Amino acid sequence: MSLTLLIGNKNYSSWSMRPWVLLKQAGIDFTEHMVRFDSFAPDSHFKHTVAIHNPVGKVPVLLDNTHLSPSGQPLAVWDTLAIAEYVAESFPQARLWPQDVAARARARSVCAEMHSGFGALRSHFPMNIEASLPHIGALVLRDQPAVRADLARLVAMWTELLEQHGGPLLFGHFTVADAYFAPVVMRLKTYALPVPERVATYLQAVCELPGVQAWVAGALAEHDFLDFEEPYRLGR
Repeated sequence: MSLTLLIGNKNYSSWSMRPWVLLKQAGIDFTEHMVRFDSFAPDSHFKHTVAIHNPVGKVPVLLDNTHLSPSGQPLAVWDTLAIAEYVAESFPQARLWPQDVAARARARSVCAEMHSGFGALRSHFPMNIEASLPHIGALVLRDQPAVRADLARLVAMWTELLEQHGGPLLFGHFTVADAYFAPVVMRLKTYALPVPERVATYLQAVCELPGVQAWVAGALAEHDFLDFEEPYRLGR
């Protein structure tokens, strides 16, 4: 199987981080193609480049070069949930979903909840791996009840799963769910959001995953300050 993953800037692109970490941590070979965020305007280089494979012009996009269309184009899979399902189906030996039926249903449920929810937390705390913004975290938590509610839900969800499956990851071993929540872990770290000890241990376990460490190393190596991704800083 020959896979290519189109991603955005590693420092900022939380959606790109999910499938990249999933593939990397699972030991699945793929080629990375980073399309720099220059703008999200319809005529931007980013939109033009990505739209060749994804008509909505968003990353990530997984290209399977072993499945070609009559015109020679690789099969394109976009949206992080669709990519996760495609990868899990293509590499069943990686056990990217839990084997138990009930656990697998719960894993899919919490991924879908992350996919469509936690809007307040994501809006006020954009992913920015290189930054350290504890003062922003404290102010937002003080002033935004919806963010406090999102954080409380995350803590409750993670605590329940860790207690049920024994840790160190949400379903014991690495699954799609951990890849899905990895960008949230980055946010909690950047903004120094307070969590109980059990959850803090989970955050550390995620940060120590080789796939996550590789992504973070790439993010720190970018040295790319994008003002439209920086609501809280004027420079590095």
